Amino acid sequence: MVDALIDHPARDLVAAWGAHLAEGRRRSEHTVRAYVATAHRLILFLGQHRGGAVDGAALTTLTAADLRAYLGARRQEGLGNASAARELSAVRGFLAFAAQAQGAAADLPRLKGPKRARSVPRPISPDEAVALAEDAAEDASEPWIAARDQAVLLLLYGCGLRVAEALALIGAALPLGETLSVTGKRAKTRIVPLLGPVREAIESYLQLSPWPVERGAPLFRGARGGPLRGEIVRRAVRGARARLGLSERTTPHALRHSFATHLLGRGADLRSLQELLGHASLSSTQIYTAVDAAHLMDVYRNAHPRA
Repeated sequence: MVDALIDHPARDLVAAWGAHLAEGRRRSEHTVRAYVATAHRLILFLGQHRGGAVDGAALTTLTAADLRAYLGARRQEGLGNASAARELSAVRGFLAFAAQAQGAAADLPRLKGPKRARSVPRPISPDEAVALAEDAAEDASEPWIAARDQAVLLLLYGCGLRVAEALALIGAALPLGETLSVTGKRAKTRIVPLLGPVREAIESYLQLSPWPVERGAPLFRGARGGPLRGEIVRRAVRGARARLGLSERTTPHALRHSFATHLLGRGADLRSLQELLGHASLSSTQIYTAVDAAHLMDVYRNAHPRA
């Protein structure tokens, strides 16, 4: 994709867009890569659609028809509603950036995004969360790796962390206390309570780990001593859920969903839950009210004689 823009008049603009997202907006590496790829696709499409390479100035003249044509082409490639909505969001951001770079007003074409069906997360029970961590540990090749996998999965469920947040923890987090400082999306830091069993699992891993704990080094290490990768965690969960007969929707992120759902079910308010999860917007947290309602409906259907 990058090679396709060699000597292209908009190449520098796309590079600046990526730098702006990474440094100015503090977006994750994954988000930057996805948004830059969208900018590449848009520019290459417009070159064919308009019959010539487009530059920054040309991007400020796009119409709603141009964007509809682009999204239509992406739809033909199999893009679903949720992905199309994300694509449109990235396009709007890039066009606004291009307009600013040209000193023009960000008068973007009006185009309504596709409707997205908001999926409700599927939590697992506390017993299943613990069983998942224990089974993943039992399948590990070495005792220290077993302790590591159990500690990571209990951390996801016990503290509601994202996988990337858990793997980003470094030695400076030690010694462990009753709380843990976590750096989430957009470099936002939050404090989460650290349950005793979770703290003990992490300490057990650290005692068995063959790698020294350094303040600036990752807390969780891979088999060769490098940073533990998210794919390794996901692979361990896939194996454990298959052996336990759990749903394919039982993923590492489902442990975070379960953390939120169980807290809400025990009376936690949405604002507190928002802080614990590190959500920038309360609307992101409100989806868990639907999860709790779904659980209540399941209880009702299974228990009521007329259900």
